[in-house]
Amino acid sequence: MATLNKVMLIGRLTDNPEEPRTLPNSGTRVIRFRFAVGRSRRNEQGGWDKDPNQLYIDCECYSRPDTKRDLVSLIQQYAKKGDSLYLEGRLVYETWDDKQTGQKRSKHKLVVDSLEFLGSRTSDDSGSGSRPLSGGRAAPPLEDSPYDDDSGGPGSSPGGNNDPIPF
Repeated sequence: MATLNKVMLIGRLTDNPEEPRTLPNSGTRVIRFRFAVGRSRRNEQGGWDKDPNQLYIDCECYSRPDTKRDLVSLIQQYAKKGDSLYLEGRLVYETWDDKQTGQKRSKHKLVVDSLEFLGSRTSDDSGSGSRPLSGGRAAPPLEDSPYDDDSGGPGSSPGGNNDPIPF
């Protein structure tokens, strides 16, 4: 029987990513960050109601020195709190003993295999919504989204697309 462990998420960084670290013996670099995913809905007044059951997911991304893709450096250089990302990866189950209580603890975390920068909450570059990528290129400008306002919560940006998100 075949199995599949693949996760696709769109959400926002809850804080700036941690500084990357290098694992001993392998030279593999790892960066950790926390990600929020929710399902906001349109309300009757035309605004957005925030999801009361938002998920907060711990994520890890690895880059080996012998590979061409260096996702750790991309995240370190360009990802910041509030940025909207599309992540693909796999779930990993982690267990440990709580040092304070001695009880067994566990959680699922996402090991990121690929990512796309969808835009940031506030743009640093003339409001075009484009994001620099590796090699000095810039991502194409993004269309306005109901999640790109400056208030930090659901809503629409001035002149933006007010259609409900189809998911």
